Amino acid sequence: MTKKTDQEYKQQLSDIEYRVTREAATERPFTGKYWDHWIDGRYSCVCCNTPLFRSTSKFDAGCGWPSYSSPEESSAITEIKDMTHGMIRTEVRCTECDAHLGHVFEDGPHPSGLRYCINSASLSFEPSDNAADSKAE
Repeated sequence: MTKKTDQEYKQQLSDIEYRVTREAATERPFTGKYWDHWIDGRYSCVCCNTPLFRSTSKFDAGCGWPSYSSPEESSAITEIKDMTHGMIRTEVRCTECDAHLGHVFEDGPHPSGLRYCINSASLSFEPSDNAADSKAE
């Protein structure tokens, strides 16, 4: 597991990236850089660069945050029961560095039926080799 000090994360990350990943904040809907991003590639953890999601699992859930039907590797994501804000939800974190990513809900498309609702601020993006051929919607 990647371990850095709070000071190291504060130096590495922007304010919103730090607040989301290290303090479990949530960015406002429709404001993150990846909520309406449709280029072919891979989304990784902004803190440790662990691959998390492929663009092929991304879909428009209409919620204002990037949504994915499945992680690239299930072992990259840790799920934790979250009872904050008067709700019972399932928080998702990066297994490698324990960064808060967002939440997973059971209202996604088939075949998984899951919607990984992820903060853009927790992600970095690397386009695939054929991204130049992708259409940005």
